[in-house]
Amino acid sequence: MATILTVLLLINALMLIAVIVLQAGKSAGLSGAITGGAEQLFGRQKARGIDGLLHNLTRILAVTFMLLAMAVAYLVK
Repeated sequence: MATILTVLLLINALMLIAVIVLQAGKSAGLSGAITGGAEQLFGRQKARGIDGLLHNLTRILAVTFMLLAMAVAYLVK
């Protein structure tokens, strides 16, 4: 059981890193480079929607990461 949770924790951590890197920073970061063409094509509403989705996904993945980390720590103990 601990092995399965550890693998899930690793997958969750990698997904969390990817979502954080894709978010727009002060200089629009990697998210601005990816959605640059979409912003011109679909307008600013699409870019805000993508940033909002990434923000919510970050929250979900962070909470899941904490819960999985506590579960792994409890089972290993």
